[in-house]
Amino acid sequence: MSRSLVARNVNILRSQRMSFLRPQRLWTHGLATLASEAPVDSSFRIPVIDFSKYLHATSLAEKRRTADEVVNGFKEVGFIYLDGHGIPASKVNQAFAKSADFFRLPSEVKDKLAWEDPRSNRGYVKIGRERVTQSDDPQEIASLRAQAPDYKESMEIGRDWDKTWKNQWPQESDVPGYKQTMLDFFQTCHELHTIVMRSIALGLDLDEMFFEDKIHEQYHNLRLLSYPSIKTSRLQLDGQARAGAHSDYGTLTLLFQDSVGGLEVQNPHTKQFQPAHPLPGTIVVNAGDLLARWSNDVLRSTLHRVVAPAALKTGDLEGMTPARQSIAFFCNPNGGAEISCLPNCHGPGNEKKYSPVTTEAYIVGRLSATYS
Repeated sequence: MSRSLVARNVNILRSQRMSFLRPQRLWTHGLATLASEAPVDSSFRIPVIDFSKYLHATSLAEKRRTADEVVNGFKEVGFIYLDGHGIPASKVNQAFAKSADFFRLPSEVKDKLAWEDPRSNRGYVKIGRERVTQSDDPQEIASLRAQAPDYKESMEIGRDWDKTWKNQWPQESDVPGYKQTMLDFFQTCHELHTIVMRSIALGLDLDEMFFEDKIHEQYHNLRLLSYPSIKTSRLQLDGQARAGAHSDYGTLTLLFQDSVGGLEVQNPHTKQFQPAHPLPGTIVVNAGDLLARWSNDVLRSTLHRVVAPAALKTGDLEGMTPARQSIAFFCNPNGGAEISCLPNCHGPGNEKKYSPVTTEAYIVGRLSATYS
């Protein structure tokens, strides 16, 4: 796609105001503000779905039962826990181990791999450079970033065969095995994304393979995240967060959490944030903006944030919020795919809410505003 077309589509968005086998349970590997003071709502529930029933189904009717659970979860909450997803715990643990190895590198080494361009969305993002928010106003975001940037660092990895944009890999001697681990994990997550999208198609009364030729180019982003330990008092400053309230941009996000916790999801009905505690062996999966646009908001792209869990006391005068890790795989449609309302998600009394947009234009527009 030409740069001029991307820019034109971004301007349109701004004018609209962007209104497998069961794994071993070995890992509990997020995305932080202090924990919500709102009382826990016992009626709010993120469903836990045994996806092995879909993976091993012997009939379309069996698949449809699990597909309905998946789609209902995205309709009601926008989030699900995926159990029985087929990604071995050993593979997740290896990805977390190599991610930790990377973030332990000296700053001068990591800074040489710096993120540079929203069209690429690859490379290292140091603490303070990103400010996630729902705003689409660049000046407002710049002000928020200056006042209270997100307190985290990340490494962004895309498809490695892209002819235009290249991944930023450290030297093999600096992190042995890192590159191959992440390439393997990227492919594994893409394959799971493809199967989950088949279940969503069935749950929306579409052909199971409806999305197949719209997501096969692997226009995804693997994000490694590190949240350093921080004095809790710093997170009590106005607007300060590890990751502020936001929705994700693509179709789905596969989130692998550690055991520290801190992810909160906004109850779509009460608008209060509720905890999404780590459940060992599961993946937190949420619908993103482009899937919501595709479905005319039948499927929810729900606000979420990462908050500081209870402080660990390190002395009488100062509490510390513990360090944490997470890995997010942001699943996207093909870059040039046109995202327009699905044929069975609009009709009399249910008009189309969004103008068509390409994946690349939408995501580049959001990233351009998010980073400094």
